Amino acid sequence: MYEVKYVKEKNKKVAEERGITLIALVVTLIVLLILAGTSIAMLTGENGIII
Repeated sequence: MYEVKYVKEKNKKVAEERGITLIALVVTLIVLLILAGTSIAMLTGENGIII
C-alpha cells in the first residue's frame, strides 16, 4: 500500500514539473515572437535599413 501511494505522489510531482516547463516554453516563445516582430518592423519600416 505504501508503494502505491509513493508512486502516485511521484507521478503528481512529474506532472507539475511538466506543466511548469510548458509554461516556460510558451512564455519564451511569446518573447521571441515579440522580439522578431519588432526587429522585422525596424528593418523594413519607413525609415528602415532594408527597404
